[in-house]
Order: sequence, then structure tokens, then C-alpha cells
Amino acid sequence: DGPQTDAFIERTVERFGRLDILVNNAGTAAAHPFEDVDEDYWRRDFDIKLFSVIRAARAALPHMQAAGWGRIITITQPFGKQPGAASVPTSISRAAAIAFIKALSKDYAPHNILVNTVMVRSIQSMQVENNWRESGSDLSLDDFLAELGKKRNIPLGRYGAAAEVADVVAFLTSERASYLTGAALPVDGGFSDTV
Repeated sequence: DGPQTDAFIERTVERFGRLDILVNNAGTAAAHPFEDVDEDYWRRDFDIKLFSVIRAARAALPHMQAAGWGRIITITQPFGKQPGAASVPTSISRAAAIAFIKALSKDYAPHNILVNTVMVRSIQSMQVENNWRESGSDLSLDDFLAELGKKRNIPLGRYGAAAEVADVVAFLTSERASYLTGAALPVDGGFSDTV
């Protein structure tokens, strides 16, 4: 929530003397048919995937403006650009976050604050590992991930590693990406059909 976000940012600035990089990475699996989603569920999803990003940006941006430098990277999903069947509310909240990132990038570019999003899909994570455990599958985790890669029609034929996402985020925070802002980069093994 807002007060916790503000306190987290302030503690970071107190400890390190400045705030250079903000990575927003919050989400849940929330893809359902429209008729199965009530208004409270919509609100919760937007609070996690959009309003948390807005709150964090509001708390971080004054510090970045004062320094004349900053990087904001938000983790989203390709569904934000390519909604599918039974994909609400997540496809809508992700689309809103992607649009917010684009707008923010234009507002803060004059301050040397670069704002981008990394759209991830089919990455090995705790959430996926929990799904594997809960499935009761006889397959090893690696075999489970390989089967999921086939079922999800990932062109690279496998799930991605968290380090592959981290490498893209690290690049976006570096000076090598100093002319890149407002981008929505897919890290999804080729899943996305959008250009």
C-alpha cells in the first residue's frame, strides 16, 4: 500500500543516500473468463499490477529528479499487448501498466529518467514451482517445465530462466541502454505475436 511503499523508498534513500533504480515486480496469476471475475477481483488485480506501480513511481521520482538520473523498470506480461480468451483481469491491468510506463517515459525523459517495461512469460519461478508441487505430477521439475513449454507453444521450446530476465533488467539499468525509454521488451521465448 502507499504508506509501506513510501517508507520503503525513504529507508532506501536514508541508507544509500540516493535512489537510482526502481524495479516494479508484483503480480499474481489472474487470467479468467470475464463472467467469472467480480468487481472486487478486478480492483485487487488493478491494485497489484497498476496502482502499486503508480505508488512506487510517485515515491521514487522526486529522488531521481533531484539526482538528474534514474531508471524505472516494470515487469509486465505480453498479455498486456496481446489479450487472449479467458485472460481478464490480468490482460487489462497489464495493458494499463504498459500504457502508464509509456506516458511516464515521455514525462521524465527530460530529467534523464528512463522508464521501460519487460514483458515476461513462461519463466521458471516460485509460482511455477508451486504449481508443479500442487499438481502432484510424477515428472521432475525439469520435465514438467519442458512439457509446459510444449503446451504453451513457446517457439524456443522451453521455459526461460529468471537470470534471462535479470540480464535484460540489468541492461536497461546500465549506460548501454541510455537511449532506450518507453519500450516494452518481450522476454518470452518468442511467445508474443505482436510486432
